[in-house]
Amino acid sequence: MKSIKELYKIGHGPSSSHTMGPRKAAEIFLGRNQEAAAFEVTLFGSLAATGRGHMTDVAILDILERKAPVTIRWEPRIFLPFHPNGMTFRAFTAHGVLMEEWTVYSVGGGTLAEEGKPSTDTPDLYEMNKLSDILEWCERTGKSYWEYVLQCEGSDIWDYLSEVWDTMRAAVELGLDEEGVLPGPLNLRRKASTYYIKAKGYKDNLRSRGLVFAYALAVSEVNASGGRIVTAPTCGSCGVVPAVLYHLQESREFSRMKILRALATAGLIGNIVKYNASISGAEAGCQAEVGVACSMASAAASQLFGGSPAQIEYAAEMGLEHHLGMTCDPVCGLVQIPCIERNAYAAARALDANIYSAFTDGTHRVSFDKVVTVMKETGHDLPSLYKETGEGGLAKDYSPM
Repeated sequence: MKSIKELYKIGHGPSSSHTMGPRKAAEIFLGRNQEAAAFEVTLFGSLAATGRGHMTDVAILDILERKAPVTIRWEPRIFLPFHPNGMTFRAFTAHGVLMEEWTVYSVGGGTLAEEGKPSTDTPDLYEMNKLSDILEWCERTGKSYWEYVLQCEGSDIWDYLSEVWDTMRAAVELGLDEEGVLPGPLNLRRKASTYYIKAKGYKDNLRSRGLVFAYALAVSEVNASGGRIVTAPTCGSCGVVPAVLYHLQESREFSRMKILRALATAGLIGNIVKYNASISGAEAGCQAEVGVACSMASAAASQLFGGSPAQIEYAAEMGLEHHLGMTCDPVCGLVQIPCIERNAYAAARALDANIYSAFTDGTHRVSFDKVVTVMKETGHDLPSLYKETGEGGLAKDYSPM
């Protein structure tokens, strides 16, 4: 497995696969074709179907038009075999001669891949890529999951996670302060600020749950408006982990170092799913985005509350298991409905998974690794209507008011 730095990417929303990935691909292609007089980009499958709502064209044009005119072609009915988020870049001379043609895929979390090639040039850092193997290592050595991350990544991981946490906190606090309507034809009003104020008026459990909702809404609304967030594991699911960790740090006064260790464990969980299955809604549905985010946050919360390695594994398993089969059906191709509310619910579910696992000794029948396998199979079985094409489920036949 690669570094968790490949999982936690700092950038601008609203979509890691539809915005961050294509923007990165455009930067790479422009770097190789500085002499080009014109560009043509063809977007395929899911990338084309909801690309306008996700501002895919804006992300690409922002890079390539600095150099030369750009033509963008949309092919939502053509799915390339390697991945639903395919795109082909072409560069031309002033005389119309093709200089280079490059087909690349945005496979989730802002990561790019080419068919038959490694997704990145960065080295593999993790020898073990199954949670059951890492759990056995923890029990044998007496160490924790975050210590395995430290062993594989090196001590400089704390500097990176510190920047990640600062970005997450900033997104929460910005989102709580913003008001008004989110961009796009849905005219969806921001809710984080209102939820935060209302939650403060309740006591104990209701206040706690309302604040978690508010924090998740805050980050998701920042993302939906193109703000700066951290993929955890994606832009569309970026509100879950920061909501849980922000809430626990504010309410329980966990130290910064404990939060960073929890982020390391959460990153390990997300990395395992990314390696063995998918974190792409276009490939496996929203279970691969919000479901994985819930799993990451569940593990982080369990660790913060002193869960054993077995209890942390159980919390992570529940966080993912109870999102199995969740479809990706963004209305109007926007990362707003149902995405924003799903982040809030998943953050609450993560806290519940921690509580549930804390009542056990960590022993259970279905392992986290098994659920990851089932999630991958379920994602492959889902019709393309329910995988970020904006054609099925809640998105079907929906017209903005």
